[in-house]
Amino acid sequence: MFCVIYRSPHRDQTYLYVEKKDDFTRVPEALLKGFGKPRLAMLLPLDGSKKLVGADIEKVKTALQDEGFYLQLPPPPESLLKIHLSGVVKD
Repeated sequence: MFCVIYRSPHRDQTYLYVEKKDDFTRVPEALLKGFGKPRLAMLLPLDGSKKLVGADIEKVKTALQDEGFYLQLPPPPESLLKIHLSGVVKD
């Protein structure tokens, strides 16, 4: 199984995975509108020979089969408050 990965021109580190090149028929219109015009990033085999950065390969495969696409969002920003509080010593 292969997938085609597109990056968003509007949002950094946001990727859309589909099964076939330029086939967005199963991707909701609202998602595509917010994503922007998809820019081809790469073609990738989902046979486990390559690792995905920021996505679980099994979740990607399941989403492609069930929904026809997988949306990879950037990781949430680090909470500076949480980092600060973790360094505070409690009495």
